[in-house]
Amino acid sequence: MNWMDFLTIVVFVFAIVMFVAGLFTAYFGSGKSRKVGVGLLAIGLGIGLIWAWLVGFSDVSLFSDVVAWDVVMSAIFHIVAALIGALVAVGIFLVAVMKS
Repeated sequence: MNWMDFLTIVVFVFAIVMFVAGLFTAYFGSGKSRKVGVGLLAIGLGIGLIWAWLVGFSDVSLFSDVVAWDVVMSAIFHIVAALIGALVAVGIFLVAVMKS
């Protein structure tokens, strides 16, 4: 994994979290906070789409080395593996504490 793969994961996760936060704020907010939510949603969507275009379709040499789909799938795979390991450890911890 090189630094552009790392940066791609950072930017995509940032865009997704901004989009989801904006969605929740726009839906559950009222007045001024609803407008802020729409802004967050637009920022997340814009940054995600721009980065996806840069790594997927542009001819910029800096971005052409990134295989975005492989990077995203690898990141998801590693996150799921880490969550499974953490949940198993927490489950064993809870069973041990409850039995003692």
